[in-house]
Amino acid sequence: MLLDLNRIALGSPRNYAPRVGNKKLFMTRLVFASLLSFALLVPAPAAAEPSPADRATARTLAQEGHTALRNGDYAMATDRFSRAVSLVHAPSLLVDLARAQLGMGKLVDAYENYNRIIREGVSPGAPASWVKALADAKAEVAAIPPRLPWVTITVAGPSEPVVTIDGAPIGAASLGVKRPADPGQHEIRASGAGFLPATKTIALKEGESLAVAIELEEAPPDLEAEPSETLAAEPLSSEEQPAGWRKPAIITAFAVGGAGLLLGGVTGVLAISKRSKLSDDCTNAVCGPAQKPDLDNYRALGTLSTVGFVVAGVGGAAGAVLLFTTPQQEPEGSGHLQWSPFLGLGRAGVKGTF
Repeated sequence: MLLDLNRIALGSPRNYAPRVGNKKLFMTRLVFASLLSFALLVPAPAAAEPSPADRATARTLAQEGHTALRNGDYAMATDRFSRAVSLVHAPSLLVDLARAQLGMGKLVDAYENYNRIIREGVSPGAPASWVKALADAKAEVAAIPPRLPWVTITVAGPSEPVVTIDGAPIGAASLGVKRPADPGQHEIRASGAGFLPATKTIALKEGESLAVAIELEEAPPDLEAEPSETLAAEPLSSEEQPAGWRKPAIITAFAVGGAGLLLGGVTGVLAISKRSKLSDDCTNAVCGPAQKPDLDNYRALGTLSTVGFVVAGVGGAAGAVLLFTTPQQEPEGSGHLQWSPFLGLGRAGVKGTF
């Protein structure tokens, strides 16, 4: 084998004498031939063998599948043999799966499983059950093609239609050509960008060929902009909104005003205390270098006090404006907080009900 490959890759040594200019080409071909020969001589790694637990499980599933098959419970048999094949790939299990699928009317799946056994074949020295499964597959598969229904689907309208049969998508390459299907009723749905979807229901008989043509209508522009199959929730009006932004804004404004009032009051008291000390230490309102730190503190406290009272005034005014203009939306006893300002001689405030 190695000699033949060298002759193919390099030519006959008698007819090919490498010149100086072809040394590089000669060495390249020599390396290629050697690597190819090595790859063919080294065996490929074998597929992972099923574990003993997998084999035992598959054997139990196969027994249950055979019982279901004898009782005519093809759905149960299909389930059990499908599980068994996923654990241990054996033609003896695959042929029983195909028989169960035939009983369910799944001609397409059964046809493919029979052909899979035939394509893979069995190796020399395989178990007798595998050899029998191959012979059975060759004998039984011949009866399926005359029974298979075929459907040809064409879609007019979108350039890239999306088509499903019974909810399962089919590729674009399957459109316009014969496609096998199982006997019975099927729902074909077609859609596409900018077009209204359409659905057709067909009933296929064994051996029947049916052509299904679907022509999609263009969607109106206004309908295309709306989300499909979704109802947009209408926004609540200001009267229907339970709280809105007013109540948080009122609370925030009064909170800021209260913080400013606290800052102004505390720093004002400290400033007055500092001024009293400076009055005692300074002579004729003239302070010396020793009193400079106290004087700077006094001025800083005075500035903070002023800023605090300004913030208090702004926050209080904003809160009052929002409070007095808040509409009364909730009836009494509705379980929501209601604001009600009051003014009186020498007093003012807010009262609320819950």
